[in-house]
Amino acid sequence: MTDQPVLLDVTDGVATITLNRPDAMNSLNIATKEALLETVRTVAEDDDVRCVVLTGTGRAFCVGQDLKEHIQLLETGDSDALFTTVDKHYNPTVTLLATMNKPVIAAVQGIAAGAGASLAFACDFRILSDTAGFNLAFTGVALSCDTGASWTLPRLVGQAKALELLYFPSTLSADESKELGLATKVVPGDDFAGEVGALAARLAAGPTQSFGSIRRSVANSAGASFEDAVAFESAMMQHTGATSDHAAAVAAFVAKQKPVFHGR
Repeated sequence: MTDQPVLLDVTDGVATITLNRPDAMNSLNIATKEALLETVRTVAEDDDVRCVVLTGTGRAFCVGQDLKEHIQLLETGDSDALFTTVDKHYNPTVTLLATMNKPVIAAVQGIAAGAGASLAFACDFRILSDTAGFNLAFTGVALSCDTGASWTLPRLVGQAKALELLYFPSTLSADESKELGLATKVVPGDDFAGEVGALAARLAAGPTQSFGSIRRSVANSAGASFEDAVAFESAMMQHTGATSDHAAAVAAFVAKQKPVFHGR
């Protein structure tokens, strides 16, 4: 295994981004945050990538901020690095995950805590191994929430439950996460890779522009009036109506054939 903190593999239209600091539970030091942002930006802009999978190596998906580095920065008084990282790293990374014009899967093979949980919440699907879980760890170190958790978490579990989870963090098991709506699906560890691979392949073979427009429409509606939401839907309908995938799908329907999508 390479010592690079973030790995990227692109195969058959699926880009798999892997956090690769297993000895540090894939915590996010500055080098990892910079590499992750650059990798997410790369796949977001690559039209040949039609589905993105975010995962980790080892027993953790990602436990958020690297507190060892954080303590060192506190001790050296490097406040610039401490208090600009949200704007420089976390916000642009999670915004790309949440808004890129293609579907995104969080393959949560282990604990996801703090910003690691927030990254997973920004994805369309969260497939959890049965040994995985979430922990909203921010108040444990007397910090506010970040990486989009104030937006995504209430929309997944409701405002009251979101405040409870943020105020009083504890580790939620995979099954508890599923009950709350934080997990799309929980699968046994032996089936985990196959389940993630099957979903990613299905998404990568689908109408990418349609998927992207739908996720953008749903996100837009959260802060829009009904009138503005349907106006945005109209714009997305015009966009997808002009795609070659739409034309091919209509032709396939008329010919009573199964459409083949190319993401264009």
